[in-house]
Amino acid sequence: MAKGLKVLYDCNACPAYCCSYPRIIVTDKDLKRLAKYFGISKRQARKKFTKKGEEPGERVLRHKKDETYGTACRFLDRETRQCSVYTGRPTICRDYPGLRRCGYWEFLKFERNLQEDDEFIPTAYNP
Repeated sequence: MAKGLKVLYDCNACPAYCCSYPRIIVTDKDLKRLAKYFGISKRQARKKFTKKGEEPGERVLRHKKDETYGTACRFLDRETRQCSVYTGRPTICRDYPGLRRCGYWEFLKFERNLQEDDEFIPTAYNP
């Protein structure tokens, strides 16, 4: 994001929608960072935290069950809705959304206003 631009969203007030994306890509550099964070080898981090992606050679983060979205990133703290490995998180998470606006934040604010409920979480997941 360009420096000096005010962001128009608040990740701390979001239920971590971006963590529900099924394709959270992990690079080789990300694997090294995760391995260092956990004190394990890059190979162990690859096996434990990732799975094959859609593209040849692509690795994506594994998910685990989530009451809000069905599944979400394995590193999402289910209580705080924050990243449990924040300093070790992948590049894609560091860069997201990369703009001044987050589409989900705009949608969330609209729905909460419409429902007159500051805690409302719109989702397509129906357990």
